[in-house]
Amino acid sequence: MEILHAHCDVRVWDHEDTPPPRPVLLEAVRDAEGLVCLVTERVDEELLRHAPRLRVVANVAVGYDNIDVAACTRRAIVVTNTPDVLTEATADFAWALLLAAARRVVEGDRLVRSGQWRSWGLGLLLGQDVHGRTLGIVGLGRIGAAVARRARGFGMRVLYTNPRRRPELEAELGAEYVELEALLVRSDFVSLHVPLTPQTRHLLNRERLRLMKPTAILVNTARGAVVDEEALVEALRERWIWAAALDVYEREPLPPDSPLLQLDNVVLAPHVGSATHTTRTRMAELAAENCVAVLTGRTPPTPVNPEVLRTSR
Repeated sequence: MEILHAHCDVRVWDHEDTPPPRPVLLEAVRDAEGLVCLVTERVDEELLRHAPRLRVVANVAVGYDNIDVAACTRRAIVVTNTPDVLTEATADFAWALLLAAARRVVEGDRLVRSGQWRSWGLGLLLGQDVHGRTLGIVGLGRIGAAVARRARGFGMRVLYTNPRRRPELEAELGAEYVELEALLVRSDFVSLHVPLTPQTRHLLNRERLRLMKPTAILVNTARGAVVDEEALVEALRERWIWAAALDVYEREPLPPDSPLLQLDNVVLAPHVGSATHTTRTRMAELAAENCVAVLTGRTPPTPVNPEVLRTSR
């Protein structure tokens, strides 16, 4: 806020627990030159028609599927995001989810809190081994690679699939490139790290979930719609796969009638992959720096559509 106030007149929606209602947001952008927004805000043709003076949309996230980048580019509006600063925190959290699902940590917590834990038992809450198993990473970008580096400490084999091969990371991580279907067949854990695009929407559909091992665990810290949630519920309920651990969903917040809430073999987190004090502060700072840079005629640190900057000079 100090960065923004030093250069701009700022209007703030300060109800942190809820996003601004759409009419409020559309009214607020009418004379705005910059918009600093979260993934909860949909920046589409409708919003852009209400914001004729808008010059920059600074997303406080690395993903920007909430923004119609093409529509912004047509209007010479710069879109920015916050890559790099959340890589390690998100990779840590992917591992937290993986371990929680594998060792049934949430179920154990519920058992203790409910007072139903009676004694040590040989078969109590048996989970899956992590050490020495095979980790499949779908999307070997910044976060996927950081997740893979952590796998070395667990002595895991790493498979990956990606739009293009990463030979430098294969050498560093000992990772093996395979096609998606082969990865799903061979992996004990599958961790998703792809952006949400038309090509990745429902990337893990019913047919692909069927390829996974019955002992496999799916971890998603990317975007909810990368997985067909209806098919995932079926896979968990009918034990095509052993468990899932999710930080993201097709609808957020998760609706109270979601069948995921009725399943014991899924760990559910409220989209907090990057939620550490240090990381969220740096994300906010970077978004503010991006916004101010554009409004003061400078190049923003992390533009999504840099072609706008080239054509506007």
